[in-house]
Amino acid sequence: MDAVRLIVTSRRTLAAGGGVPELMAEVWQAQALAQAVGSRLALVGPPHLRNEAVMLADLAGRGCGVLDPPPLGPDGPRAARLTELGETHACLMHLGGLLGDVGIALVGIACAADDEATYWSCVEAIDAADEARDRVRDMLRKLVDREAALPRREAG
Repeated sequence: MDAVRLIVTSRRTLAAGGGVPELMAEVWQAQALAQAVGSRLALVGPPHLRNEAVMLADLAGRGCGVLDPPPLGPDGPRAARLTELGETHACLMHLGGLLGDVGIALVGIACAADDEATYWSCVEAIDAADEARDRVRDMLRKLVDREAALPRREAG
């Protein structure tokens, strides 16, 4: 499935809310999807984005690692359905939005946490999502800079 479709599905599911277990499961799914997109970009994405893509995959993996994995159905994580990235700019724009939504959801969960373990897991996952979003912004900036440089090269 196309990355943008999976990201939009994740954003909708996360926005639908639910209880803490459902939100935590969706946060984990979103982080796993960000990890998969980063890994795919590192392998087949534009060469000038590959370092940031590797960092994105690592950071999103850290975000998954601090959270308990949710029970998964027979299809596994949503990220397993990723088959193509589509247009890089659109994919990164949507992914940045998803990571922002993840941070907001985690802040809400952390503020309502009854135990310290949940609170600190959320804080670590917020940090990972925020850093992953920074990598996405860096990649978007590089894409825009490269696109702006192309007409100058062609004119020169």
